[in-house]
This record gives sequence, C-alpha cells and structure tokens, in this order.
Amino acid sequence: MALLPGRPRPEPTPETQHFWDGARDGKLLLQRCGDTGRAYFPPRPFSPYTGTRNVEVFEASGRATLHSYVIHHRKVPGFEPPYAIAVVELEEGPRMMTNIVDCPQTPEALVLDMPLEVVFTPMDETITLPLFRPAQSGTKGA
Repeated sequence: MALLPGRPRPEPTPETQHFWDGARDGKLLLQRCGDTGRAYFPPRPFSPYTGTRNVEVFEASGRATLHSYVIHHRKVPGFEPPYAIAVVELEEGPRMMTNIVDCPQTPEALVLDMPLEVVFTPMDETITLPLFRPAQSGTKGA
C-alpha cells in the first residue's frame, strides 16, 4: 500500500526512537513493566502502572482486534476519503490508534472485534507506519 503525499510525518523522540526503528525493520515493538509484566503503549521511559524505570522492550505478535473506529469522509492532505481512523486492541493488551487498510471503509466491512494484523507501510527511508488490515485466514500475524 502506498501512502499519499502530504500525510503528516511522525517525529521520533529519544523515548520513541526504538518504536520507529522497529517499525522500519518490520517489528511492532512494545514496552513492558519490569515489576508487573504488563505491556503498555505509547512508548515512555517509565511504567504507567508503577512509575518504575524498570522497563523492557519486546516484539509484539502484530495481532489485534478492532476496538473502535470512525469513518472520516472529508478530504485531508495525505488521505483519500473515506478512511477509517481506528483504535485497535493489541493481543498483548495495549490499545493504539491507527488506520485500517486493505478492506472497504464501510460499517459492514469494519466489524468490531474483528481480527487484524499489522502491516508495515514505509513513508520514507526512516519512518514506517504500523497500519492494520483484516487478518489473513491461516496466518499467525504479520
């Protein structure tokens, strides 16, 4: 899937650089609290559960379910309407905002709790976006 020109480009920070490096390499990297073992997103240098800096980065499965979405119908630079702005629940627990691709952008096609898988879409040589598509039958994720 090619991205349209004009789409806003994320700007990595020292706290999120590992996430963007992983996405560029085709890996969905999350962090986990070292005290509780609970995964979290978005990236940050401390646990949102305990405040500890005892955190680790790990590769997520890339599997998710559709938690919520809206279908946007107005023209915005970098997007061709209609397109879904979605919140997906990752298999590891955290939720993240993304776009749903490779399926009709209709309520009939975008069914809540449908299984999804990550698909990595390059913006340029340094930024790759983790987008989600309906899970392909018989696959174990991206």
